[in-house]
Amino acid sequence: MTTMGTLLIFTAAIILMVVAIARFKVHPFLAMLGTALLLAALLGVPFKDIPDVIGKGFGSVFSGIALVIIFGTLIGSVLEHTGGAVAMARAVERVVGKRSPRLAMMLIGWIVSIPVFCDSGFVLVSPIGKSLARRSGISPVPLMLALAAGLFASHVFIPPTPGPVAAAGMVGLENNLLLVIGLGVVISLLSLIPAYFFAGYVGKRVEPAESTEVQQGDDSQTCRCSATLAFLPIVLPIVLMALGSVASLVTLPEGVTTVLTFLGKPVIAMMIAMLSCLPMLMHGRMLGSFNDITQVSLKTAGPIIFITAAGGVLGAVVVASGFVDVIKDWGDSLKVLGVVFPFLIAAILKSAQGSSTVAITTTASMMGMFSDSGSMMNALGFTSPLAAALVVMAIGAGAMTVSHANDSYFWVVTGFGGIKPRDGYRTMTLMTLVMGITAIALIALAAALLL
Repeated sequence: MTTMGTLLIFTAAIILMVVAIARFKVHPFLAMLGTALLLAALLGVPFKDIPDVIGKGFGSVFSGIALVIIFGTLIGSVLEHTGGAVAMARAVERVVGKRSPRLAMMLIGWIVSIPVFCDSGFVLVSPIGKSLARRSGISPVPLMLALAAGLFASHVFIPPTPGPVAAAGMVGLENNLLLVIGLGVVISLLSLIPAYFFAGYVGKRVEPAESTEVQQGDDSQTCRCSATLAFLPIVLPIVLMALGSVASLVTLPEGVTTVLTFLGKPVIAMMIAMLSCLPMLMHGRMLGSFNDITQVSLKTAGPIIFITAAGGVLGAVVVASGFVDVIKDWGDSLKVLGVVFPFLIAAILKSAQGSSTVAITTTASMMGMFSDSGSMMNALGFTSPLAAALVVMAIGAGAMTVSHANDSYFWVVTGFGGIKPRDGYRTMTLMTLVMGITAIALIALAAALLL
């Protein structure tokens, strides 16, 4: 088959997948799996090899990053059900709330969304923002936009949020999560700088919805745990992974190195972080509810894992079909785009079907592992852990560009934030565009300087 024919088939298959998800509401798992099978057949993968390709792509997720996704989701559920997320929010509010309410809400969102999904985080924390607006005598809209930006930034950039975790595993960084976390922290915070000023400028010019008072909710939610206990499952795995990295770089007694390396493995670090939630449950007298919380968490994590696994199948088909050879033929042209290439793919997917997680996992599956000589990552010259981490950041930037009417988060922010739906595009949509463009500009600059 000619190069142009291969490109046309691949493009048509991806468009078909997006249309199936966005227009006909086909579940992303089935849409991605179906697209993978269609590509395998049309691009000439031998029929006898297709089952093995599917099994390899599907199983790679479960042997790599699936447990991290489960533990991260469980930690988020515990923080949500015990009031830990609210405790963290109020701790930040006490430090900077009175002096800078907008900054307080942005930082609260950024912290809360590391373990908690941004949709849930906004519902949990928005009453605090509205209460702060009343006490400060200001419009709630700038605070709601700042909260939305903070939540969204960590949602697409920082593990253990499932999207970034899945992307890290799919590009071969499941054992280098600390690198992804570090870059995610830097990029997400920098992308929030223009969002902070945007929220202040535009937010003050948008009238709150008339129903704001009705939707304010209860700002006196009972926090059944301390902020210290709430922060522990977030800080602990980062510390353990950092110690594991240090152990691999410096000379220590063999026993110490072995222990620190073991504890620093992402799966073990996240398991310990999950166990550190038990004091939070005991303090809130909710230990008896742990089974129910786990059931809810598994129901949440399951679809994400299966979507990620379907993405693994799509990535395996891309490699097995020889599509990467086509990319290599165009390599010089595409290398000029650098990290902008995965950004554009993720941005198209995000804008077309609405889900940031689907955009992240689909794009990462197409890119493949940086260590695989047959992957698209390798064809584009992303062959080191740092390059792979920057690709994950670029995918995250694309997955926030942009939030509009087909995104559930768009309606959560406008509905619970007291923003009129007609103002959603000039607030939420435009703000996520500014954040995404800022982020990819920073990532491209970092790639130019470091790679």
